Amino acid sequence: MTEHAVTCTRLVYAFGDTHAVDGLDLTVAEGEVFGLLGPNGAGKTTAIRCITTLLPVPAGMVRVFGHDTAEDRMAVRRLLGYVPQQLSADQGLTGRENVALFARVFDVSRHERAARVAQALDAVGLSDAADRLAKTYSGGMVRRLELAQALVSAPRLLILDEPTIGLDPIARTGVWEHINAVRAATGMTVVVTTHYMDEADQYCDRVGLMHRGRIRALGTSRELRRGLGERRGTRATDPLPTLEDVFRDIAGSGLDDQSGDFRDVRSTRRTAGRVG
Repeated sequence: MTEHAVTCTRLVYAFGDTHAVDGLDLTVAEGEVFGLLGPNGAGKTTAIRCITTLLPVPAGMVRVFGHDTAEDRMAVRRLLGYVPQQLSADQGLTGRENVALFARVFDVSRHERAARVAQALDAVGLSDAADRLAKTYSGGMVRRLELAQALVSAPRLLILDEPTIGLDPIARTGVWEHINAVRAATGMTVVVTTHYMDEADQYCDRVGLMHRGRIRALGTSRELRRGLGERRGTRATDPLPTLEDVFRDIAGSGLDDQSGDFRDVRSTRRTAGRVG
């Protein structure tokens, strides 16, 4: 039986009277690429922060490869690589120094550190630029550098929160090519949030559409598109609806009041501006 990389059971997280995550049930199989989709304010990032132990779990349960995030936080963290929306690279350091810093943070042993740093940089195609300051990198290179930072600890689970935000189509494709190459080589599990429906459609084995703190639709992109087509009475000869159509069908009625707060908008725009 395939082991679950992530299991969320009735997960609840509230900010005051607002339930950002409201009884979330979710499983992610080991080795799959899982896309967590939804409008701003749907609860995606809050759920991710609970999975990564950055937020406590006040109600419900979250397990990562069988480890309870509330009771065994350090064991969970040793299994994770995490690329947040906010930029985590230091522009005053070289690419190699940035990755080496994360190697120390993730407690990579001293005798393995240099080799692991070089391996992570090579995996994302930054070996030639490793000794340049990060402030000289393009937006796509910065995101690949952050991917290297997350990979240096050889994680079993890689979590990516809007990894291609603000990037042009060529840079977006480049980031995903490197993610897929590492996944093919290591078999790691990937959980990604994205607003780019084409990315989810092309790269994710399954997707979950989250709205108002819960998963409202779950399956492969084709399953969800076919399901919407059947509900609409689409004929067999007609093209299937797109994943964006599914997104609008699930979340469209509540987009006006689920767009996130001022800090969400400011953070997203700052990240997009710095990598763009």
